[in-house]
Amino acid sequence: MDKTYKIEISAKTIVFTILFLIFLNLLWLVRELIFSFFIAFIVMSALNPLVSFFENKKIPRALTTLLSFIIIFGLVGYLFVWLIPPVVKETTLLFKNIPKIVEVYIPNASTFLENELFTKSLPNITNNAFNFLKNVLSNLIFTISTIFFSFYFLVEENILRRFFIRFFDKNTADKALNALDQTEKRLRAWFWGQLILMLIIGIVTFIGLSLLSIKFTLALSLIAGLLEIVPILGPVIATLPAFIIAFSDSAFSGLAVIALFFVIQQAENQVIVPYVMKKAVGLNPIVTLAALIIGGRIGGVIGILLAIPATLFIESIFVEYIKSK
Repeated sequence: MDKTYKIEISAKTIVFTILFLIFLNLLWLVRELIFSFFIAFIVMSALNPLVSFFENKKIPRALTTLLSFIIIFGLVGYLFVWLIPPVVKETTLLFKNIPKIVEVYIPNASTFLENELFTKSLPNITNNAFNFLKNVLSNLIFTISTIFFSFYFLVEENILRRFFIRFFDKNTADKALNALDQTEKRLRAWFWGQLILMLIIGIVTFIGLSLLSIKFTLALSLIAGLLEIVPILGPVIATLPAFIIAFSDSAFSGLAVIALFFVIQQAENQVIVPYVMKKAVGLNPIVTLAALIIGGRIGGVIGILLAIPATLFIESIFVEYIKSK
């Protein structure tokens, strides 16, 4: 005997679905604000132990936070002043030599680059300059907002705790706060571990390329260090420009660069990452790649940069929720 099943959708379900879709659309519209909040949360997680340490020494939290930001910006500024002149010099030389490097692989390419490419791009210089200035202004506002949010989160340490305590019952608030504490610990470990990892890879790459007498060593080392923030794909991408430049001199140099980056990658995977990152990340490579792809689709470059910490955030919340059950 056949059985028929009747599916009924209540008005409440329809309203909830519509409101949920509107909420998702709203989140999409303000995604840059969410990115800013999330970066501020990462910065707060990274600096909170330092600020709390001095607060326990009877130093006002606002003053400690201000001094921390001054020291950080001072160090970053000093690093930029020290690095920018040689990097700009090497980068300028690199762009001047691009036609010659390309001609090694594609004969007569330099003539095309000098005549066709630049001739076609000249009419768009004004538009490109306008778009560049617009992007700079937008990024400047985004950066200033993120710094402000980071400062506020550090000064008002208990703002999230007060929020949970005020709007949820004690049991739910305790679970949420415990999940928040675990998330802060993982993001803090990721932040400092990633910073140290980028520094180590940049220095080791600089030493290796210098020993091989490869051109544009500083610029290539800086690229390798910065791209360490993108797991799996970053080191592979960093290898390509170094190989192209080295191979344009000789096949031996190109192979030597490949061998150098391979050794660095093996040392990173076997020694540096397990020691520096410890259990901060611990994400499956498939999950990592999926997170990078999703992050790129949602937020472009900044989405890729925030993909791993966002995945850590979601995973930590989910794990703590399962534990609470």
